[in-house]
Amino acid sequence: MTQQRTSLGDARQARPITPEIEEEYAAAQLRFALGEAVRRQRRELGLSQADLGQRAGMTQSAVARFEGGGTVPTIPVLDRLARALDLQLRVEFAPLSQSA
Repeated sequence: MTQQRTSLGDARQARPITPEIEEEYAAAQLRFALGEAVRRQRRELGLSQADLGQRAGMTQSAVARFEGGGTVPTIPVLDRLARALDLQLRVEFAPLSQSA
């Protein structure tokens, strides 16, 4: 007897979206957005991942993981990366939505 495959869409519909799943999805989106911002600035400065790692006191592989969204960064790590990219780290709270 062969087992029938389930598509990703069907699997998502079968599993209810819990607050925990939504929270993890939001955290993943943030990690990827931060990684993309670092990658974009690094490339704009003409730096390799190894160059950025050296400037930030990190290894090339740590920079690669960060850029890929594979790590949860701490504030000190974000600050080191910002300084290494000639940027200033600013952290702020903003409203989730704007009322009309």
